[in-house]
Amino acid sequence: MSEEQPGSGDVRDPQWEARYERTAFVVMLALFAAMPLLVYPRFASQLLCFALFACAFNLLIGFGGLLSFGHAMFFGMGSYLCAHAAKAWGFPVEIAILTGALTAMILGVLTGLLAIRRQGIYFAMITLALAQMVYFFCLQAPFTGGEDGIQSVPRGRILGILDLNQPLAMYYFVFAVFIAAFLLIHRIVHSPFGQVLKAIRENEPRAVSLGYRTERYKLVAFVLSATLAGLAGATKAIVAQNASLTDVHWSMSGEVVLMTLLGGMGTVFGPIVGALVIIAMQFYLSALGSWVTITQGIIFVVCVLAFRRGIIGEMEALLRKHRK
Repeated sequence: MSEEQPGSGDVRDPQWEARYERTAFVVMLALFAAMPLLVYPRFASQLLCFALFACAFNLLIGFGGLLSFGHAMFFGMGSYLCAHAAKAWGFPVEIAILTGALTAMILGVLTGLLAIRRQGIYFAMITLALAQMVYFFCLQAPFTGGEDGIQSVPRGRILGILDLNQPLAMYYFVFAVFIAAFLLIHRIVHSPFGQVLKAIRENEPRAVSLGYRTERYKLVAFVLSATLAGLAGATKAIVAQNASLTDVHWSMSGEVVLMTLLGGMGTVFGPIVGALVIIAMQFYLSALGSWVTITQGIIFVVCVLAFRRGIIGEMEALLRKHRK
């Protein structure tokens, strides 16, 4: 759920909040379960991968208050290691995906230890610099394929039974991965750890004065976000059957920021809506060429001016107002 700005005077109703989340979750399940009937299953699978990426990023910025400009390094390295493990090492698809997520987790620990000591724009710039280092590593490393990337990644079978070369089987496997990760994020946000994380976001000096070691909390949030971003990248590598420099480029970090802000930063369901809007625009407006980016920019500016809380953030605010 989104947090109101300090001084708004909004008094929460926990029972209403719980009913709202349950209803929204059921609606989301129904829509995603029926999505292959409405759009191409492969496109729907990619939508879920980017929705998971946006949710992972929102865990860091929306609930931890940490703006990272380098989250593409986790998404991209998860994609590369999953693709390499499946194609070169012959790992089963589930082990290959876990390899990508584990790689992102290790990278998250290493970069987090360096970046988490800074705040604000300094933190953002450090993550961007580290991401650029990872980008040039991927450009030069022999296993990544350079500018060609890793192509023709085998999908294989889940547990040796479910053939992921079937579009519907692929979609519902990604759907299961997304729901599991979403429920994990929801549990984290509503746990005592998540409450401390929100307190650090709102007023870190006060959290320190209460005895919390804020750097540890922020590091754990950073690593969790990185791991889930790597899981999204690894799943995307299996869906698209490739891993490329696009996955680790700085523009990918910009896209996930746009998805989160458009949908509603600090909301549970906002990043999902933001990802659906951005990826759908890129797909259905691809005939416009470079105008797609301009169109995205215009929509982003309009949303920032008219919907400061994002799409879902504004909807939640209207629902609370109507309830009163």
